[in-house]
Amino acid sequence: MFYRFARAVCRLILLLLRRWVVVGAENLPRRGGVLVVSNHASYWDPVVVGCALDRQVHFMAKAELFHFPVLGPVIRRLDAFPVARGGADRQAIRRALELLKQGRVVGIFPEGTRSRTGELMEPHLGAAMLALRAQVPVLPVAVLNTRGVFGRVRVHIGKPLYFSRAGLAARQDYQTVSRELMREIAKLMDSAW
Repeated sequence: MFYRFARAVCRLILLLLRRWVVVGAENLPRRGGVLVVSNHASYWDPVVVGCALDRQVHFMAKAELFHFPVLGPVIRRLDAFPVARGGADRQAIRRALELLKQGRVVGIFPEGTRSRTGELMEPHLGAAMLALRAQVPVLPVAVLNTRGVFGRVRVHIGKPLYFSRAGLAARQDYQTVSRELMREIAKLMDSAW
């Protein structure tokens, strides 16, 4: 209930203040687990991605955010969950896999942090690992012009990607899938009018 209310309010703000445009929202699978991956340039990005999709997105967010007095309780109510950066956070991985198995939508920013330049950075391997372990569709999303308070925000949602897991995935498999995810996001950024 809180998520839907917050999304409605944020959609109105994005429409009035940022004149946002969303292309490809129909590409989100209606049922089943989905891993959403997006570029990350500003604090607006989780809000923009969550508002662009018609299903609730459970974002993996850096653990430090949960310690802020107002922000922490709000993102908890939005069903985000913490990830400790700088290593493999097994608890966050288990939570993401559990949500995906339950047929939920999990959102992750493969770059691991905001890009200061807006250019795509090298991805971490977490999104690829989740995609291969969970065997769910991966929905690439490109967000553009999310920095600042004004200016038109654009969201381009790609077609779902499917990755098959032949046996146990190795680090090289994670790197290959990570690069493919970032290539898809880059294509969406380039084609976003």
